[in-house]
Amino acid sequence: MSKKVAVIMGSDSDLPVVSKAFARLDSLSIPYEAHVMSAHRTPEAAAEFAKNARDNGFGVIIACAGMAAHLGGVLAAYTTLPVIGVPIRSSFDGLDALLATVQMPSGIPVATVAVNGADNAAVLAAEMLALSDEGLQQKLMDLKQSMKDGVAKKDAALQEKLREQ
Repeated sequence: MSKKVAVIMGSDSDLPVVSKAFARLDSLSIPYEAHVMSAHRTPEAAAEFAKNARDNGFGVIIACAGMAAHLGGVLAAYTTLPVIGVPIRSSFDGLDALLATVQMPSGIPVATVAVNGADNAAVLAAEMLALSDEGLQQKLMDLKQSMKDGVAKKDAALQEKLREQ
């Protein structure tokens, strides 16, 4: 059985951004669970979730939070699973969340994607899981080929348009 991805949001207001991670995980047929937990309002629940995540079948945790975005760090403090932080744009155009997510103390890493980068967080989670899943590795290779083909198609359309001028 393949490992699941946990997608933890600091608030349900993060859902419009986080839904991009759901879409990507669905497209790669990766099972996931999503929960709302707060590093500040429900730290015990976040810690308990992280402590038991491996035993509950998770392979990666994605932590999405804005403002004082300590969720990724709190989760990472209680697990040895990889944690990917998604800073959510709120105040200060997301810079506060980015800095809170990326500036972790030594020994408690949180891989961090771009502000509102939930899609990339899902791809990174898939790449981590693909280290031990050849089928998922092939899906990722197909995804990258599809992106490459898309760029080539756009370039061909541009070249055609330029020739017509």
